[in-house]
Amino acid sequence: MTARAAHLLATCAGVGYLPIAPGTWGSLLAVAIAGCLYLASSDPFLFLLAGLIGSSVVGTWAAHRVASDLGDSDPSRVVIDEVAGQWLTLMWVPLSLSTLFLGFVFFRIFDILKPPPARQAERLPGGYGIMTDDLVAGLYAGLLLLLVRWLGFVP
Repeated sequence: MTARAAHLLATCAGVGYLPIAPGTWGSLLAVAIAGCLYLASSDPFLFLLAGLIGSSVVGTWAAHRVASDLGDSDPSRVVIDEVAGQWLTLMWVPLSLSTLFLGFVFFRIFDILKPPPARQAERLPGGYGIMTDDLVAGLYAGLLLLLVRWLGFVP
């Protein structure tokens, strides 16, 4: 694939070029897609799983290519990692407006704070580091979302 394709995929068709907080916009894109799955499918889990796997595999390559092209180890315009992490957060709970909202908030908090081992994962080389720290954040956020739901705070 070409450099142009890598940039298109890594930035999620240009979402990563939005001027303020591109990672937040990438997360919102993922939530919007999950919301559409919620409306269109009785079982969005398989769609989110396939999207997670696809975005992780393609995203690792694309993020690596863009980082290499730009000479930046983790360019802010790469947002495919936020999409993958956000889908990991949401895939374990029934989707609703509440879980979409809380999943978004929880993921953004963990993505920004990067608790261990997310911070350490960020140091992996190339696209692996770019993607893995967000997948760790997505795992933490998903576990918190499951806990909040199990405790009955979210239907």
